[in-house]
Amino acid sequence: MPPEQYVKPASSPRVIVAAVIITAGRVLACERSSPPEAAGRWEFPGGKVEAGETEQQALARECVEELGVRVTVGDRVGPDVPLAHGRALLRVYAAELLGGDIPKALEHRSMRWLTVDQLDSVPWLPADKPIVAELPELLT
Repeated sequence: MPPEQYVKPASSPRVIVAAVIITAGRVLACERSSPPEAAGRWEFPGGKVEAGETEQQALARECVEELGVRVTVGDRVGPDVPLAHGRALLRVYAAELLGGDIPKALEHRSMRWLTVDQLDSVPWLPADKPIVAELPELLT
């Protein structure tokens, strides 16, 4: 009889959430400052879902940390985007600014409000490109 082999169970991919914040027909895009391989590329703000958080709670927390704004998290935008060779998954949600809050680039090099005609004016990170493809419907 062959010896038993133990197989490590497959763990669920880490979930990364991001916000599509649209105001007056423009979407907020943020320029990465790090890590070096992503610096200068553009993304939607967000980050990792921590233990004990829902995706919506994580996104609201990340918007406070990265932009200094409060948001209401709405519906999903676009497909799940696999990251890190399947070890992570990007999920993007529509988000609305609360109480007149104005975003500040607290963790990014810069940020811009882009119209539908300006979506291709910045070099997006590969993971965000499938989401950018969904935006014309939301911005018009």
